Amino acid sequence: MAKRRITGSFVALITPMNADYSIDMGGFGTLLGIQRDAGSAAVLIMGSSGEVSMLSPEERHRIVAETMAMKAGALEHWYGCTGPSTAATIAYVKQAAAEGADGAIIAAPAYICASNADIVGFFLDVADASPIPIGIYNNPPRVKTDLSPQDILTIAAHPNVLVHKESTGRVGQVAQICAAKPDISVMCCCSPNLGLIVPTMALGGHGTANMTGNIIPREMAEISRPWFDEAQPMRFRRYYLENLPMLHFVYSAINPVPVKSLMAAVGLPAGPLRKPLTALSGEHLASGLRILRDLGLEDRYGYRIPDSALIAAE
Repeated sequence: MAKRRITGSFVALITPMNADYSIDMGGFGTLLGIQRDAGSAAVLIMGSSGEVSMLSPEERHRIVAETMAMKAGALEHWYGCTGPSTAATIAYVKQAAAEGADGAIIAAPAYICASNADIVGFFLDVADASPIPIGIYNNPPRVKTDLSPQDILTIAAHPNVLVHKESTGRVGQVAQICAAKPDISVMCCCSPNLGLIVPTMALGGHGTANMTGNIIPREMAEISRPWFDEAQPMRFRRYYLENLPMLHFVYSAINPVPVKSLMAAVGLPAGPLRKPLTALSGEHLASGLRILRDLGLEDRYGYRIPDSALIAAE
């Protein structure tokens, strides 16, 4: 039986925090409502955009339990469940499953620099043990491990693997994966510098697993629509080119620093970044706010931009 497909915008949500760096659960509720209203297909909670590596196990468990209690409508709740080992990862997945999560996204464990064969085995072991669907994330800039097309196709053949997110800069790799027609949703990172969005969608990709949807969720929902009809490529081109300045801004520093800084500046629940990360300020932040104003996002979303914030700090 064919697997179900996730299509459209899969937003890697930030983790909103209070001024004392505790988790802002009310903020999570607001952000989830925004994504539902914008037409996002799914959210990834506690991915790298959610500062997951700086959350304690207790915080991770609490976030799953409390955000699942907020679930409403068709928006799927997926959780970043990667741990430092196979056993720890499976434990996080099972806890998410026990709370009713729709799925779990897994990357190679950071820092250990395991061989590709070991990481393929890691994904398959987690998929075997998981009570819920999983997605895999090929993200060599963060974890060093860089999966080949054959590695990905091997993992994608597992009946419990539903999503693949690619974050290399290799268009040829995406082409090889799409040409093989795996029974899986093929998605890409929304970084314009990696250059994968246009070719992934043109080659038959199912959407984007994106960070920029935190600040422009409706636009990312349009950019992430699969090309199922002849009109969609033209809609895609319009939305992609119009919003390219914002895509570049969101990736102008390590994620989630730019997007979380911008969200906090316009009044969205975001809060501070956990140290050692610090928020943008001065001209860097002002440049993002000017892009936001130029795109008309104040009127579209009700964002609040103090005029003083548009002027770089001296």
